[in-house]
Amino acid sequence: MPSEPPEPLVADHALEFPGGYTRSVGPVIGRFLTELRDGRLVGVRTASGGVLFPPAEYDADGEAVTDEYVEVGPGGTVTSWSWVSRPRAVHPLDRPFAWALIRPDGADTALLHALDMGTFEPGADPPKSLRTGMRVRPRFRAERTGSIRDIECFRPDVTMITAPSRAEYRLNAGRALTRFLDGVSEGRLLGHRCDVCGKVYVPMRGLCPVDGVPTTEEVEVAGTGTVTTFAVNNIPDPRAPQVPFVSAYILLDGSDISLLALVAGIPADRVRMGMRVKAAWKPREEWGRTMENIKWFEPTGEPDVPFDDIKEYL
Repeated sequence: MPSEPPEPLVADHALEFPGGYTRSVGPVIGRFLTELRDGRLVGVRTASGGVLFPPAEYDADGEAVTDEYVEVGPGGTVTSWSWVSRPRAVHPLDRPFAWALIRPDGADTALLHALDMGTFEPGADPPKSLRTGMRVRPRFRAERTGSIRDIECFRPDVTMITAPSRAEYRLNAGRALTRFLDGVSEGRLLGHRCDVCGKVYVPMRGLCPVDGVPTTEEVEVAGTGTVTTFAVNNIPDPRAPQVPFVSAYILLDGSDISLLALVAGIPADRVRMGMRVKAAWKPREEWGRTMENIKWFEPTGEPDVPFDDIKEYL
């Protein structure tokens, strides 16, 4: 019987140059690397008039390039990308990043390099801001030696900033609004009725916006009402109980104009047009001449109001 073939011999090998492998880069690549060392991006003009970046001795058609060098960038455009969610030890960044083809301004070809999108947890999905066409710039190393690694990575252009903001102003309430706030300090919601159209406006304003006549007849309306329209907000607000929160226009019972207020006591995704709500007042000892006496409006549990009954108030 034939004998079993012997196990194949296996041996690991490594080819390395501990002291480095020295080679000549030639005049074209040499010019590119010299400019990198000085913090500049340079391409070379081709015989057809285009700008080849990174520069090479020949273009895609095999034609020799000219000796005209062109400074490009430093800004550029991402033409394509691939997300690396779990970098390896040999990668240029130790956190998720993208490999991207980046065409510097003034160049006709692109460079493959690392694109740093910020700090992400290993395994993270690519951020929504990462897209073809985004604008980027190189981040050069402080100490440069004339190597492609002189570009540490590319970073997105700054398109958004977050800065503290504050506006201080003084409001002259006037007689109508002062009277309304006096009512709020007593736990009452007061409005004015127009003598011409009969509409009731809350807060009272001293003038009918429809007929343009002064209004003086006081009307007290209920602290209950109907949500006519609303918005779900995801930006923190010191007045809101949580994020997301709902700001809504509420048509108070007895009023003919909607009042803007917070809605709480119900998940934001369950607020709806036509929902019945009531004012949630703060404790009496916390009241002042301010609408902040009402923390927010919350559901009453009553059946919703049909849309046709509120559509004229939207």
